[in-house]
Amino acid sequence: MPVLLRYLFVLAIGQNIGWGTVGLLALLGTSIATSLSLPPPLIFAGSSVFYITMGLCAPFLGPAFIRFGARTLLAAGSLGAAAGFILLAASQETISYLLAWALIGIAGSASLSSASHIALNDALGARAKNAIGLLMLASGLSGTIFWPTTAWLAGRTDWRTICLIFAALLVLAAALYALGLPRPETHSRPVAKTTDAAAPPAQTTFYLVAAAIALNAFVTFGFSAILIELLKSLGVQSELAVGLASSLGIIQVAARAIDLMGGAKWDGLSTALIAAPALVLSLILLMVFGASWAGVFGFILIYGIGSGALAVSRATMPLVFYDKADYARALTRIALPLNLISAAAPPALIALLDGIGPQAVLIASIVCSGLALGLLVILKGRRPATA
Repeated sequence: MPVLLRYLFVLAIGQNIGWGTVGLLALLGTSIATSLSLPPPLIFAGSSVFYITMGLCAPFLGPAFIRFGARTLLAAGSLGAAAGFILLAASQETISYLLAWALIGIAGSASLSSASHIALNDALGARAKNAIGLLMLASGLSGTIFWPTTAWLAGRTDWRTICLIFAALLVLAAALYALGLPRPETHSRPVAKTTDAAAPPAQTTFYLVAAAIALNAFVTFGFSAILIELLKSLGVQSELAVGLASSLGIIQVAARAIDLMGGAKWDGLSTALIAAPALVLSLILLMVFGASWAGVFGFILIYGIGSGALAVSRATMPLVFYDKADYARALTRIALPLNLISAAAPPALIALLDGIGPQAVLIASIVCSGLALGLLVILKGRRPATA
């Protein structure tokens, strides 16, 4: 099997298992709350603990990715996540429940999205952009596969058994990473820089990249949680709001495919510079036209294209500024603000929605995405000559 196909096959299966298992609260949260006699908000806080822990741990893993390679960390992280799900299955009260999610978050920092992107960059170097896009297309199916599967299991067994089944799947993913991915080159000694062009960019460039990614992620991660409620608060009928939100995933996947078709014609920064204005335009459209057909359907189409393309650029934009080794460091450092944003955005936006109203949500989102667009324009002027 060609190297690219081998990597994509193994990583797609492993990432679908990884992300599919951590999404169990969407379907089992209420059952877990009833079983443990804990309030639902506390149960759903498990997701926040997961994202916060994953973000806090990620920056410390940069040297480990360079020294041991993504293959080793992907396997170890999957085993750690399996241990977390075993602990989750055994939890009886608040502390053990939240500790389980913290362990899953620590493991996720070594085994989820960033790790798979680092693996592709280690293997393919400058050709990694399209491979990352292909992987994101494939791994975007985790909800499509695991939500109905989890619902089917929930009708036949309890949530603790489902957690143990998920743990077994994660052990399988660890074995797949260990046996299916080629043994990496070691990077125990730093590679000497031969030219000034190969030097890493200024620290301020990293902050600009991280801030642009985080600001857009605040909007897209927040909307993934509150979109149905936002549309309903604007006057969209409940059934239509659910249907529109469901169709968004198809549009986002199509946008990733469009970016993939660009091939070498544009890089991750170019993708972001096209997608970011689309995000701003879609939000303005919804704020101005509200629940009208033009407002709602125009928003879903343009927002879906913009947010889908931005999902790819989050992983590929650092490739513009960083080489193989520096890319691993940059991506693990970016994971900190990105995962903190993932945890903070949904409660922040739902608080705005409940406390002030939908217009406040849209204004705050336009400000964030507009600032991100401004940062991307600045980054365009800092693009290395070799990119």
